[in-house]
Amino acid sequence: MASPTRRPPESAAGSGLSKRRRSAQIEGSATYQAKRSELLQIAGDVFKEKGFEAATLNDIAARFGTDRAAIYYYFAGKEEIFQEVFQATAKKVLDENLAEAVRISGLEISAHEKLRMLIRLQITSYEANYPYVYVYIQEDMGKVAFQSTPWAKEMVRKTRRFEGIVTDLIAEGIKNGEFRSDLSVPLVVRTLFGMVNWTHRWFKPGDRKYTAEQTVETFSAIFFDGLRHQD
Repeated sequence: MASPTRRPPESAAGSGLSKRRRSAQIEGSATYQAKRSELLQIAGDVFKEKGFEAATLNDIAARFGTDRAAIYYYFAGKEEIFQEVFQATAKKVLDENLAEAVRISGLEISAHEKLRMLIRLQITSYEANYPYVYVYIQEDMGKVAFQSTPWAKEMVRKTRRFEGIVTDLIAEGIKNGEFRSDLSVPLVVRTLFGMVNWTHRWFKPGDRKYTAEQTVETFSAIFFDGLRHQD
């Protein structure tokens, strides 16, 4: 995971820098926190473009307009930056999306309408929280050092719960005759998430090539036309 030339944080940044970092984080001045948040945003962009494995602190520092050593005033290393990006953003997004998915699943509307709302929820959420969630999607999380932490396990559990809601809605649609019954439910679920999550390869808010609304409408048309009950 690490570059062969990577040096330990203290040798790279000076023996007293970790104490300065801890002190700055405890004091939590507005300027320090603003710079730290800016650095997280920049790191998120770099991880999105290069991937976690290939991205280096030098890449992040160059984009931030400083040198590598200065990064250690804000974070202990690349792994801490990566983890905090997700703890600060991806977890919050997943919590919000899961709560909304639970609410949608309980509405007195058709399974078709519920699933359409969930597609919209995911795409608009990815747009609003770009690029953080996409970094989470595109990484092979099994290769990330903190995969076995309680935080990572919680992310996996909540992701599976969201998938479970989608699975139940597709099964509900088949049972009530909205959807065709000759398709494998697990494969239908994989198809939907594959379609939605693959947007990490090409969807970038603000580039005017594809809007979130166009994406939702196109995905919904393709997905539901294929899933429609055959008379």
